[in-house]
Amino acid sequence: QMQLVESGGGLVQAGGSLRLSCTASGRNFNGYSMGWFRQAPGKEREFVAAINRSGGNPYYADSVKGRFTISRDNAKSTVYLQMNSLKPEDTAVYYCAARSGDYSITATYNYWGQGTQVTVSS
Repeated sequence: QMQLVESGGGLVQAGGSLRLSCTASGRNFNGYSMGWFRQAPGKEREFVAAINRSGGNPYYADSVKGRFTISRDNAKSTVYLQMNSLKPEDTAVYYCAARSGDYSITATYNYWGQGTQVTVSS
């Protein structure tokens, strides 16, 4: 089993920034691609960003491209999501997830965190 713990969520005004962190334990972090997903009230969970095992080839949803940056530090077993120019429509619970092998934009991940709330006020 792998445990994933997110942190860094909160309340921010539109145009502001937040950095989410997700720290893994229990499995070899280096062996997993990592993704961030989000779920707003009344909506389905949606893909936000993903990164491969070595930290290369990041991929983003069109809605966040150019504003969000995913990165990872394998020495710290942590993946990050830097979110800039936040908009009210970015309000959601953000989840990190780990997937053996290549990353995916679908929710076919092996392990999930409990989520962290991000609220962007207008």
